This record gives sequence, structure tokens and C-alpha cells, in this order.
Amino acid sequence: MKTSLALPKRRRLHARAEFQIVYAEGQRYDGRLLAAFLRKNDLREHRLGVTASTKAVGKSVDRNRARRLLRELFRRSAAEMEELQQEYDWVLNAKRSLLASDESARFREFHRIVAKVAQAERRGS
Repeated sequence: MKTSLALPKRRRLHARAEFQIVYAEGQRYDGRLLAAFLRKNDLREHRLGVTASTKAVGKSVDRNRARRLLRELFRRSAAEMEELQQEYDWVLNAKRSLLASDESARFREFHRIVAKVAQAERRGS
């Protein structure tokens, strides 16, 4: 029997209102390849929303690839995110440089953001 490795629907942000709340009330972490917005949630797991705008990334083929890369990055980084004390709603915004980067650079940047979040938790912000 084949099991799906896709991120389950319950772990995704769907509605525009959910994204807007994360943008308005969340904390922003900028990187060279992506920007991450995080807001604490009261659930037992992290949830993800992904954006790749025409202005930031370009054509639809590139935007779709950027979204796939960010979802994969989030899904494969579950072990690092377990070290966080709190669960968050994440909105990841792709930047054009994401498409030209290699896999290790993407993971390094995402893990650096997770480390910044953990550091902020320890400081109590």
C-alpha cells in the first residue's frame, strides 16, 4: 500500500483571512530565499501557508515550483520544528532567488529561521 508524503490538509492554511491574521499579528523572519511569518496557534501541530507572487517570482510555472519547494522544505523539516516549544501558523513567501538555489541552501536558510524562532522563545518574546 502506497502512503502519501504530502502535507495533510489539516496542516495547511487555506482562507485568505488565515493568511491576513498571520501577517497582521505574526512575527516576520527574512532570509535571502524566503520570508517567513509566524503566529502562535493553539493547535497540536504547525500549519503552513505558502505564497509566491508574480512580482516576486515571475511566471506561473516558476510560482508553482516555488510553492512546491517551500511545502517540501516545511514537510522535511518537521524534526527541527519539534524542538520549538510552541506550535505556529507559518506563512512562507518565496523570493526569486529560491528557484536558483540548491537544496542544501534552502534547508540551511529554513533551519536558520527555525533557530531564530527557538531563540526568541527562550527570550520570552
